[in-house]
Amino acid sequence: QVQLVESGGGLVQAGGSLRLSCEASGRIFSSYTMGWFRQAPGKEREFVATINRSGGDTYYADSVKGRFTISRDTRDNAKNTVYLQMNSLKPEDTGVYYCAERTSYGLGYERSHYDYWGRGTQVTVSS
Repeated sequence: QVQLVESGGGLVQAGGSLRLSCEASGRIFSSYTMGWFRQAPGKEREFVATINRSGGDTYYADSVKGRFTISRDTRDNAKNTVYLQMNSLKPEDTGVYYCAERTSYGLGYERSHYDYWGRGTQVTVSS
């Protein structure tokens, strides 16, 4: 059973930065693509960024392109970690950020592309 645990959320002023982490444990051999999604109050969960297994291919939502960077550390298969560096944060970036794992090849940019989800970490950007 794969478990995903997010951390690094918090309260930050507009223009500030945060770095989110997601540690995956369990059947790591099945891990291929990882992704980040977010959900603002009263809104649908939306795609933010995705990265393939090697870390060599990424894709971002237009709303975060140029401000957010997704990366992953696979040096230790026991701690497969993916990061989301968020710079120049805006109030509209506020929401719960979820990490997700896709157990097949190819980047994923829709919720249905992912098989496992974390519980989320809250990010609040004040104006």
